[in-house]
Amino acid sequence: MALRGVRVLELAGLAPAPLCGLVLADFGAQVVRVDRHPRAALDVDVQGRGKRSLALDLKRPEGAAALRRLSRSADVLIEPFRPGVMEKLGLDPETLLQDNPRLIYARLTGFGHFGKYAKMAGHDINYLAVSGVLSKLGRKDENPYAPVNLLADFAGGGVMCAMGIIMALYERTKSGKGQVIDASMVEGAAYLSSFLWKSQNLGLWNRPRGENLLDSGAPFYETYKTADGKFMAVGAIEPQFYVQFISGLGLDLQKLPSQMSYSDWPDMKKMFADIFSRKTQAEWCAIFESTDACVTPVLPFSEVASNPHNKERGSFLQNDQGEISPRPSPLLSRTPATPSSKRDPFVGEHTEEILLEYGLSNEDIAKLRSLKVIHCDKPKANL
Repeated sequence: MALRGVRVLELAGLAPAPLCGLVLADFGAQVVRVDRHPRAALDVDVQGRGKRSLALDLKRPEGAAALRRLSRSADVLIEPFRPGVMEKLGLDPETLLQDNPRLIYARLTGFGHFGKYAKMAGHDINYLAVSGVLSKLGRKDENPYAPVNLLADFAGGGVMCAMGIIMALYERTKSGKGQVIDASMVEGAAYLSSFLWKSQNLGLWNRPRGENLLDSGAPFYETYKTADGKFMAVGAIEPQFYVQFISGLGLDLQKLPSQMSYSDWPDMKKMFADIFSRKTQAEWCAIFESTDACVTPVLPFSEVASNPHNKERGSFLQNDQGEISPRPSPLLSRTPATPSSKRDPFVGEHTEEILLEYGLSNEDIAKLRSLKVIHCDKPKANL
């Protein structure tokens, strides 16, 4: 795998940092999730595939010293806390990079490590709002809305941070030096919207929210409800695709307003909605499946893995607990990801083996255990 041999310490957090660690683990990195101890109520990582768990109380001097020791032989440390937390623990980048100049220290936060909002609490919707992206999301005459927490938390945060780590690892092959990554979810989400900025400057995205080409304004870029209560997604933007879309609906293109007649879009959308409501999703799939009309079914999670296209590509995986999740992407021809099929780790399940692997002695581990700085929760075999 592409990242085989890369050692990663991921300090436990929610949403973006676990995804960052998941991406690295899926592509071969040895990811250790450093869980809080004692176990916190929110320490539930649903993105623990391929990781191991070390439960360590970083608020205790002995726990912080143990992590500092582990960092000396790690390649990457992923830190998801608000600015100032690691400094109070004596685990700041300057200290750890002094111990290990090759360390990639990734700091993943909402607002970044400096600026007026740096130490302020927030969630995906807040980061999306400050990035400017939220102002573009929503239908006409409605409030802006956040599409769950995918854009800022996961795309702008977890994925961008993972990309930064990969770039830093590559640069290290030339310089031999590590560095600090300041991954801000606000800036990550804004960066993702670069297309919108350029489109706006070119006049392609300058109408009010919900009246543009890709934001539910256009009747040919929309979702429509079918007779059986399901939905079809339409993305017939280019003229050649639009022609096939109109044909599939059984309409005469010559009797319709121009495709780009903005003033006619609301009425055309009502017309298309009425037509889609007359057939089931399966019937519409049969009509559009072999065309370039850019019309596809909206698949619920319960059906996505069994969809013929996804099934043929093996786009979704099942672990040994029967849980289904997406296969890592993209596909690499020589060094593809080989994600673990095992269940996610319990908090503290691998504490002892990780500490031994990183150079601590049995005596060191026994002392940490007696001080209750570490937590071990290795499951017992069922006999």
